[in-house]
Amino acid sequence: MFDPFKKLFGKKKTWPQFTDDQYSQHYDLKKQGLERVLGKMHGLVMHAIIDFQVGGPVAMYYFPNACDGTGFATMELIEPDGSGPQLSRIGTYELVAFTRYKVGDETHRAAFKQIELHIRGIFTKVGRHSFEALFNPLETVEVPADEGKPTYCLILDEYKKQGVEFMIGGSKHGLLLVIEVFRTEMEYAMENGPQVVLDRLKEKGYYPYSDLEREPVF
Repeated sequence: MFDPFKKLFGKKKTWPQFTDDQYSQHYDLKKQGLERVLGKMHGLVMHAIIDFQVGGPVAMYYFPNACDGTGFATMELIEPDGSGPQLSRIGTYELVAFTRYKVGDETHRAAFKQIELHIRGIFTKVGRHSFEALFNPLETVEVPADEGKPTYCLILDEYKKQGVEFMIGGSKHGLLLVIEVFRTEMEYAMENGPQVVLDRLKEKGYYPYSDLEREPVF
């Protein structure tokens, strides 16, 4: 298991400087790239009162057509010059995660809000440390939770749509899928390899979701 959080906790990234026009153009190109992979972005965006770059949480972007449920994605990790997280096997990347709950479904509004905030917290911690720590697909990661609560157990994977690359303009980047799993599943992945657990999740129809309203597969 890869656990970068203890040694990196408290470090701050020095952000490169770009103009508002550069960020605006980059945002449009990134949105187009995400929509090619995940489908049309929902009009709702969960912005942060304090920007991610100055210590706040990530903004949350929603993709209701990516799966039977909702896809979540970050848009603040890759910079206009292509820099961002430590260069992984999939290059620099944005984070994605999925829930079975649908954005805008009033019937399950409370449940959606709960997992939305939960994933946002995970995205923020993983995203912030991605600039110093190397995260790759098929790794297990343990993310610290609030004091007195158990840590979050994650398996990372590459998210791809067959025949479609995640491109920002003419540059290829990656989407790093974050899947929250039970501790028993993470421990099994540590002993036998994450792919074994991911394959079982796929067999059971639980992949790529982070909802833990299910029975453990190991």
